[in-house]
Parts: sequence; structure tokens; C-alpha cells
Amino acid sequence: MLKKISVHDLRTGMYLHGLCGKWVDHPFWKTKFVLDDPRDLAKLRESSIEECWIDISKGPDVAVMAAQAPEPAAPPAVVETVPVAPSSSPAPAPVADSGTPTSMADELKRASALVNASRQQVMSMFQEARMGRAVEAEACLPLVADITASVWRNPGAVISLARLKTHDDYSYMHSVAVCALMVSLARQLGQDEAQARELGLAGLLHDMGKASMPLDILNKPGKLTNAEFDIIKSHPKRGHDLLLGGSATPAVALDVCLHHHERPDGKGYPFGLSADALSLAARMGAVCDVYDAVSSTRPYKAAWDPADSISRMSVWAKEGQFDTMVFAAFVKSLGVYPVGSLVRMRSGRLAVVVEQSNGQLLKPWVKVFYSTKSQMPVAIELLDTADARCSDGIAARESNETWKFPHLDELWAGRDALATVASGRAAVAA
Repeated sequence: MLKKISVHDLRTGMYLHGLCGKWVDHPFWKTKFVLDDPRDLAKLRESSIEECWIDISKGPDVAVMAAQAPEPAAPPAVVETVPVAPSSSPAPAPVADSGTPTSMADELKRASALVNASRQQVMSMFQEARMGRAVEAEACLPLVADITASVWRNPGAVISLARLKTHDDYSYMHSVAVCALMVSLARQLGQDEAQARELGLAGLLHDMGKASMPLDILNKPGKLTNAEFDIIKSHPKRGHDLLLGGSATPAVALDVCLHHHERPDGKGYPFGLSADALSLAARMGAVCDVYDAVSSTRPYKAAWDPADSISRMSVWAKEGQFDTMVFAAFVKSLGVYPVGSLVRMRSGRLAVVVEQSNGQLLKPWVKVFYSTKSQMPVAIELLDTADARCSDGIAARESNETWKFPHLDELWAGRDALATVASGRAAVAA
């Protein structure tokens, strides 16, 4: 039986089944475990979480604990009880409030906190997997629900912030980014929010096999030897085995984990599957995985510009690396010029893409900030290039490898959102 109680009625020895409230406020990455550490109890009471669910079939009830260890307490809490039906499937994730669509600026404020919480939770999950502990997919459902809700409100915010990685947190944030990308792609393909959450979970767990890779190979700054690459190529199978060791991992998550490096032309790994042998989810995972990999800073390479990444991937899709239908939907979900892309305007000015325009793949919102004619900064101007009254438009992609502007991310994300993400990264590293 599950019982909903106040966190102030929690005692060590109880079996914690779930926490109420927003995932970003949760002090733990997992929610189903025996509360046997007094420090965890103190951490939970100090958080903003006010209520939780305990499973009295797996641990003591409030009344039992009170009888065993009387202590001055608040008036008895009103509790709700529900029967726990035996099931082999994960319980549905609490549905995060997706609400109405929000502006990029508003969603960036929420997404920056979500990115920080996600980094901490995924890092903890990888660390536990490295210690040989099972990966419980069910524990990830609240996080996936919050990422899905953010994407539903405004996909550009969390997707773009999750792209801003350092080589130190690449493995963790790559999982978060692929989760968000899978949700966005699922939405573009007409999936409902529940289906998108399931595919988002698959994206979050797709690279769990990296937890069993030797760190000196995983973080090697140079080119891998053939022997080292053979070890890396074992990560889909190792991740699949890790997920099988947990309880009730959804079939779609197992599928994406095992097959996200397969290719329609049969040149992928680990099995060299092709065409119809690959599920839609696996083909989606392949596209999302590669985009985030090439557009992010990694131990051995700098990030490519988002628009340049899309352009290069379009060539690879024609060569057989990706399902062309899935890739076309992916481009529609992000735009030909994704948020953060550096572009040259017809006027000769340079701009950074800050948000997409509905149904206008080639005409996003941009911030103009530099003149190539005078080789000088200009007053920042926000343009909706899809507006018929706009006299300027995008002429071509540009590479910041050439220009080396240090403030592109601040132009599209804003100083506050970047500061929040940076503080979260520093807190984890401390």
C-alpha cells in the first residue's frame, strides 16, 4: 500500500516511493529506496518538498514508527492510501504542467534550472552504474516529464541550453540533450505527449553503456586507435545489458540503446542492421545522437555551429547514414538555422539566431550585432525575418571558428540563463 504523508513525518527505515512537487526541487535523482541515511532525511526536510509517498508494504508505517520511537511531533497528518497493483511496467510519470506556449526568454529562465538539475541527476545515475548498480528507468520518469513539458512550452530553450557543454560534462549533458531532441522530434512526427515522454526516456538512457567504458578512452583528447574504437563500439550492447538489469525498462528504451548507432545503409554497429530492420525509434535516436555530438564541445573536438551541423548531416543523410524522412522531420523541429547559429544577412551584417518562426524554416528571429563592411560591432537589433515588413534576411551560414566572437551564446540565451547554468556546473565540479 502507498501512503501520502508530510515529509516531517518521515523516519529512517521507511521506504520512500515518490516525492511530490517539481522534479527540479527534488534533492535525489532517485525516489524509490529505503531511507536509511539520516543525512538524506535531513536533506529532504530542508528542501521545498512538503509531501511524499511511502510504501508501507516495504517499510514501516507512520503509526508503527511513532509507537517504536515516540517523539514530539506535529498533529497527525491526513493521509491518502492507494493499493499497489503488481505490474511489470513502470508506473506512469507524473505529468508535468506543460501549460501554454511561452516565449523563449521566459522558458530559458525555467530551462536553465532544469538543465542544472538534470546534470546532477544524470551524473549520479552514471556514477551508480559505474559502481555496478542497476539502472532503474522508473526513477528517471519525473525528470523526463519535466524536460517534455519544457519542450512542449518552447522547444528551443532546453534543447539549446543542453547543447552548451564542456568536455567535462559532455557524457551527462549529451543524455539530457538527446532526451530533449527526441521529445521535439516526436512532437514533429505527430506523437502525443505521453508517447514523446517514452521516446524522451529512451533518449536519456541511450548512452548508459558509456558508464562501463574506461575513462581514459572515453575522455581521450586525440584520435582513438582501432583497438580503442572497438571498445567504444561495445557501449550499445553494454548499455542494453545494464538496462536489462534494472526493473521494467520500456522496450523502446532498450531498442534505442542497442541500435542508435545502426544506419539504414547497413554500415552501423553493433549488428550492421539496415532499412526496415530498424525501428522508427532507433532511427530517431541515431539522428538526435549525431546532431548533439557534432554540435557540442567534446574531449577531442570543438563544437560545430548548429546550422553547419544540420548542413553536414543533410549530406550524410543523402549518403545513407540517416533515414531521410526522419531527418527531414528533425530539421523541421529545429529549423534550418537552429538557435545559436551564426548567419550573414543580405545587408552584410552578422547575426545570431535566437528563436524559430512558426512554419518558416528559413526565416527565424535573429539578433544583428556586427557589420562585415565596417568590421565593427553595431547596435543590437532584433529582427523577425519572417515578417513581410523586414527588409533584411539571411544570406548564408557563417562559422565562428573564423570570427571567434566570445559572446554569441549570451546574445541568444541571455546573461542570466548562462550564469545559472555556469553556477550549476561549478557546483557539481566543486
